[in-house]
Amino acid sequence: MEKSNSYIRFDWAMKHMLRDKANFGILEGLISVLLNDDVKIVEILESESNQESDTDKFNRVDIKAKNSKGHLIIVEVQLTRQLYYLQRILYGTCKAITEHIDIGDKYDQVKKVYSISILYCEYGQGDDYVYHGETVFKGIHTGNNLRVNTKENGVIVQHLPREVFPEYYLLRVNTFDKKPETYLDEWMAYLKTGTVKDDTHAPGLAQVKEKLRILSMTPEQRRAYDEHMDNIMVQNDVLDTARDEGRAEGLAEGRAEGKAEGRAEGRAEGRAEGRAEAMEIMIRSMYENGLSLDTIATVAKTSTDRVRAILGL
Repeated sequence: MEKSNSYIRFDWAMKHMLRDKANFGILEGLISVLLNDDVKIVEILESESNQESDTDKFNRVDIKAKNSKGHLIIVEVQLTRQLYYLQRILYGTCKAITEHIDIGDKYDQVKKVYSISILYCEYGQGDDYVYHGETVFKGIHTGNNLRVNTKENGVIVQHLPREVFPEYYLLRVNTFDKKPETYLDEWMAYLKTGTVKDDTHAPGLAQVKEKLRILSMTPEQRRAYDEHMDNIMVQNDVLDTARDEGRAEGLAEGRAEGKAEGRAEGRAEGRAEGRAEAMEIMIRSMYENGLSLDTIATVAKTSTDRVRAILGL
């Protein structure tokens, strides 16, 4: 039987429910806790930008919002490990900035951007479950922070560069493993387990309890949600299996070739062949488990044509 305090997972809610203005309070709660500020969402913006040319990338994020201060807030969920994820979120923030300033505008129209990544995958090495990145300019001799003058409402005021440059938050959900002691801990517990304390006072979580209860879903919503969760479990299992098998085969081939042609060259070739074999195993496993070609291509970080070629379709 489903627990009465089990709630819809945040990544599914973001794609299907949190764009509704009636549910802004949930997103506001998470962002307010992270930024330690009272954040009010004014509107949810288009989260996939137009391409200027055929070679330009789309800027795909789960939610892009504007708050009452005119700042842009990007929130996205990452389910699988991605080698160049930091570069991806940098691209996303830069794209968001350029999308919201027109030719002829003064640079004071550049928007402050907050990028929030909810990571349901192993990413990076560190002993914390939330990391915050910002840009600071420190004197290399004195260590003091640079302040710069800007003009606001006809008055010259000083700002730190971090008040202008994007800020990044990485929430490593799987790393969280403690009894909740703070509002942020309560949010991390919900992101990881889908449960909320009965007596919670954390901003946004009261709305989660009111609006995201699994037991209140319609049969159609529940079927779609269950399918989503099944796909995630299959995907994670396939990735873990492919990673382990690819690592084992790569090491075995690397050792064999290393004996004949030199240890360094053998290891390099073994790793390369192991990675290629691992990707093929992963793609075949996902296809056998019913995942679509587009989903397989996204997870494997390759093209649909490459997936078809590997599967012989």
